[in-house]
Amino acid sequence: MSVLSAIVLLAVVWFMVLFVVLPIRLKTQGDVGESVKGTHAGSPASSFSMLRKLKITTLWAVLIWALIASVILWGGITVRDIDFFDRMGPAGSSG
Repeated sequence: MSVLSAIVLLAVVWFMVLFVVLPIRLKTQGDVGESVKGTHAGSPASSFSMLRKLKITTLWAVLIWALIASVILWGGITVRDIDFFDRMGPAGSSG
């Protein structure tokens, strides 16, 4: 895996983890009962900390990225291992 591939993989994993982490423990203005005029009731309340979410996202993303990158670099699991319908044919065939 090249350096650019590792960076792209990290970016993809980071954004996927971000979208999972964002709604966790989110208290909306509707939940709290204090809706600011001009905002939607589903908007985050004042206790929302984006910096904390970004730190959690980065921690989990790096751990998941390290796991995926190690499997890719190890090479013990290949595409042929997950080819359940045998669409790739036997190994070594050129067709």
